[in-house]
Amino acid sequence: MSASSDQFEVFPRLLHLRRLDPARNMRRYYRMAIESDLFDKSSLVREWGRIGSRGQMLVETHSDEGQAVNALMKLARAKERKGYVR
Repeated sequence: MSASSDQFEVFPRLLHLRRLDPARNMRRYYRMAIESDLFDKSSLVREWGRIGSRGQMLVETHSDEGQAVNALMKLARAKERKGYVR
């Protein structure tokens, strides 16, 4: 069997999305990461904005990592429907 680093990640902890449309001068990014805190909770950290700029950030706290992963996947599907790609 191959090394675990070659295995496909079923539940991502980090996701980078981008949306490019030169005709509309649109260059956007959306980054999501799951991070643990000191109180055994997981946070979904969301960053978005124009590529090359600092952008905005939002932190959502969830009671466990499973809920944070579910929130990440739900948000990723919504962004992909709007035209963002991995």
